[in-house]
Amino acid sequence: VDYLKNKEKYNELADKILYTGMIDEYYDYKYGNLEWRSLKFENEIYSDIDNYQGNAVVNYTGREVPYTRVIEHKHFEFNNSAKTVVTYEYPSDMLEGMEPFYTVNDEKNNQLALEYRNLASI
Repeated sequence: VDYLKNKEKYNELADKILYTGMIDEYYDYKYGNLEWRSLKFENEIYSDIDNYQGNAVVNYTGREVPYTRVIEHKHFEFNNSAKTVVTYEYPSDMLEGMEPFYTVNDEKNNQLALEYRNLASI
């Protein structure tokens, strides 16, 4: 649900609420807008590969690989499917309509995020 569209209603339902949206939006951009990054996902289904990578998640940190993570879903479900579903995760600039995943990692955004986290701890 969009908590911010109906805060009063949701606040009446529980003593504690876990908000997982953008912290700057939660505080109505009191200190300004954080710059956000998003992700793009590409799924592949392999019918001729029983085990693509041997693990549920493998992270890639080198610049020579265009994706940052590969997820092989069957390792989460422990199934014996003959097919393998693999998701490649690519970093992306935040474009209109995309989901924000993390803030831009630079001095300006890190400082601004710290101000919001301090506000959250009050």
